[in-house]
Amino acid sequence: MKKIMISDYNPSMGILIDVQHPEDYKKNPTPNSKNMYADKLLLNYKTVLDKNQKYFIVCSKGTLSRRVVAMLEYLGYDVTQVIR
Repeated sequence: MKKIMISDYNPSMGILIDVQHPEDYKKNPTPNSKNMYADKLLLNYKTVLDKNQKYFIVCSKGTLSRRVVAMLEYLGYDVTQVIR
């Protein structure tokens, strides 16, 4: 599993997705990210993700992002966990 620190992320690298619950995201958003809750992302990955894109997945504690990265990596997506 690829990992980087949030301080090393640059928007030109790929799309940053924060997988926190929307209520938690409102309280503590990750700058330059779009919010898509982990369960919703994993249920709809075929319609919301493109295998030709690079994705950087973040959450507040690292638990959800690790789970999402592991699953998407298994499915053939280019994903990196971002540590806050």
